[in-house]
Amino acid sequence: MAGGIGTRFWPISRSNYPKQFHDVLGVGKTMLQQTAERFEGIVAPENIYVVTSEEFAGIVQEQLPFLSPDQILKEPQRKNTAPCIAYAAYKISKKHPKAKIIVAPADHVILKEEAFKARVNEALEAAKEPVLVTLGIVPTRPDTGYGYIQYQESNETAKTVKTFTEKPNVELAEAFLESGDYVWNAGLFVFSIPTFKHELTKHLSRLAEQFEEGRAFYYTEQEPEFIRKVYAVCKSISMDNGVMEKAREVKVILADIGWSDLGTWKSLHEINEKDELQNAVDAQVMLYETTDCIIKAPKDKLVVIHGLSNYIVAEHGNVLMICPKDQEQQVKQFVEDATKLDPNFS
Repeated sequence: MAGGIGTRFWPISRSNYPKQFHDVLGVGKTMLQQTAERFEGIVAPENIYVVTSEEFAGIVQEQLPFLSPDQILKEPQRKNTAPCIAYAAYKISKKHPKAKIIVAPADHVILKEEAFKARVNEALEAAKEPVLVTLGIVPTRPDTGYGYIQYQESNETAKTVKTFTEKPNVELAEAFLESGDYVWNAGLFVFSIPTFKHELTKHLSRLAEQFEEGRAFYYTEQEPEFIRKVYAVCKSISMDNGVMEKAREVKVILADIGWSDLGTWKSLHEINEKDELQNAVDAQVMLYETTDCIIKAPKDKLVVIHGLSNYIVAEHGNVLMICPKDQEQQVKQFVEDATKLDPNFS
C-alpha cells in the first residue's frame, strides 16, 4: 500500500512526493524500495503488487522498474485501506484464485528483517486455515498513537485475537502495557483470497459486490475506467474497522521486528542513530549547546544551530520547519496554513 500522503512528515513528505518515495533513513533506498526488497525469498517479483494513487504511478514505476504495468494498481481516489486491499485481492484472484496475500504498508520501518521474514512465514503457515492473520508488535511504551490488539495467551504461534482498541488514552495504554496481553496493531495482514472474500462479503457486502463485478475487466484496458466508477461510489473505510474488528477468526503473531510506522518526526528521532547529545542528524551541521534534536536538511547547505533542545529542524525544497518535538501534532495545521498561502508549499 503506497498511496498515502504522510502529512505529519512535512516538509519532507509532500502531496506530490510523499514519504514512501524518499530515502528517509539515509540508506540509499527509498521506503518503497526497502519494503519491496524485504520480501525477497518470500514473494517472487512478478507477484508483488503496489496499490498507489494515480498521480504516483510514474514514481512507483521509476523506483521499482521490475514491475509490469499490471502490477501497479492506480487508485483514482483515497478511500482508506479496505477498498485498497479489496482492489488488489479481487484483481489477483482472477489469475490466482487461491493465493495467499501479504498486505504491507510501504512507509514503515522494519530494522530486524530476518525476524520479520520468519514471522511472515509463520503467518503464511497460519493462513492455510480459514483465518485472517495479523502481526502484532510487542509494545515498548504506552503509546497513544497506535491501535492495540488483545490476544488470548496460548502456546500456539498464532494466537486468537480477543479485541481491537483504536488509539487509547494514556491511562488505558498504560493498563494495556501492564497487562502483558496487548500488542500494537501494525497494519500487516496475511490471509488467503477465499478467506478474505468470505469475510469481506460477510461484513462489507456491497464493497465485495463492487469489486467482484470487475472480474471481466481486471488485466484489460477497461480496468482503469471500471475502477474509477467503483471508487466514485464505494465506501471509505479501513480494513481494521470494516473487517478485522468484526471477523470471528482472527489470529495474531507476536513480532519483535524493530518496527516503526514512522508516522512522525519524533518516531524518526527514536530509531535513528544519535550523537552523544542525543541529536539525530542527516545534514551538514555545526551544533553548539544543542541536544535531543532531529535535523534533516540538504547536504549542500551548512546548518548552524546554537542553543536548541528537543526540536525538529527539517528543510526540503521550498520549506524550512523549526518546531519543538513535543508540539509536532501541529504539523498538520502548518501544512493546512501553508497551503492557503501557496499550494506549492503543500
